[in-house]
Amino acid sequence: MNACGHISDTTESYKKNVNHQRAPCMKPPFSLSQLKKAIPPHCFQRSVICSFSYVVHDLIIAFMLYCVATTCIPLLPQCISWMAWSIYWVVQGCILTGLWVIGHECGHHAFSDYQWLDDTIGLILHSFLLVPYFSWKYSHRRHHSNIGSLEHDEVFVPKTKSKVPQYFKYFNNFPGRVLTLAITLLLGWPLYLSFNASGHYYDRFACHFDLIVQFSPILAAANGFCYLICVYGIPLLVVNAFLVLITYLQHTHPSLPHYNSSEWDWLRGALITVDRDYGVLNKVFHNITDTHVAHHLFASIPHYHAMEATKAIKPILRDYYQYDATPFLKAMWRETKECIYVESDEGTTSKGVFWYSNKF
Repeated sequence: MNACGHISDTTESYKKNVNHQRAPCMKPPFSLSQLKKAIPPHCFQRSVICSFSYVVHDLIIAFMLYCVATTCIPLLPQCISWMAWSIYWVVQGCILTGLWVIGHECGHHAFSDYQWLDDTIGLILHSFLLVPYFSWKYSHRRHHSNIGSLEHDEVFVPKTKSKVPQYFKYFNNFPGRVLTLAITLLLGWPLYLSFNASGHYYDRFACHFDLIVQFSPILAAANGFCYLICVYGIPLLVVNAFLVLITYLQHTHPSLPHYNSSEWDWLRGALITVDRDYGVLNKVFHNITDTHVAHHLFASIPHYHAMEATKAIKPILRDYYQYDATPFLKAMWRETKECIYVESDEGTTSKGVFWYSNKF
């Protein structure tokens, strides 16, 4: 345990692989209060100093990467500089994704005990990454309140077979999946924020941007548009791609059920998410990837206590805890191939429970 209470537990006893075996979909034999009692009380404590230490840590690394990129890469031969820029884009994008995660915690009041401070830090961090903090905060809370509900969930709500467009079957092949992934990862996040793409259906136009968000033109005016794209624009695309990928893999897996209103309740819905292994990126992303089950149960737990909280509730969750150590790129391809729509089993009384399928 470190000074902030973060346990780095990567033992096999902590991890459990799920493949295609279906997760339990009946009402669990435990309550939310039982799970909360199993978690050490200090896991619910938020430290301003500890939370700020992660912000400062990420900002220092991001600034150092920026300085190295802008001072050293222009001195390299052109054939090498493109490789160096590519490395910068990916690494900087990962670091900025970590900052986005901290802003996400602010939206859950998990940064400090002061709501005004959480909203201030969240607004600054998310605005820098072109995210409308307050409108996203409200829609994201609706996601947490309705996770797993086919009628009311907010993001990556699976379609039933009858609602899948007929033309989609022509994309259920290798080139079609490559195209779908490319569009989803590159454009999925801005399309969701701007047009509610893949989000909950509303009978009116839904957009997170109440006002037009404009990035300051000063940097571009001083150094040129290409400079702005290289140091900020492309890393931002990497951030967008990771946000979509992380969210998609947290809530999409062949083993996970979904429910309609006849079966859904909050606790069962909160349990239909899966922890994933992103290797070293687990730490870069502040463990939003491998502690998401605990996050949906107790969203106000700060990330530096999330591993300890996950370890504490696992013995109670048992088969209700879902973890998949499949490399995330391999998992992305598999889920895109196998999780096309949801349908209920034929010949069963549980018509309100839906499972992923890909058969047309």
